Amino acid sequence: MNRRHLLAAFALAALVAGPLAGCAKDQTAGEYIDDSTISNTIRAKLIDDKQLNVFKIDVTTNNGIVKLTGDVKTAEAKARATTVANGVKGVKAVQNNLVVKP
Repeated sequence: MNRRHLLAAFALAALVAGPLAGCAKDQTAGEYIDDSTISNTIRAKLIDDKQLNVFKIDVTTNNGIVKLTGDVKTAEAKARATTVANGVKGVKAVQNNLVVKP
């Protein structure tokens, strides 16, 4: 699957998830959509980054705080994922819980 298809899939997922905003107990619909936008933007940037394997990195956002989980091959890749996430508008903080597994 090429990048364009992956980005389209992420965009579709964000559109489908929008109506579920009422399910979030601690967020307004706008906050939920903002967090979804942040997560999807980070995922898209991770896909474009040659140093990272996006398929092993999970991105979740709650109130602008991004949590990265999964596996990376090097400490440099772990640091790079934080840099990528911090570069997205609306990110307040990044919790990098990635595990280095060579």
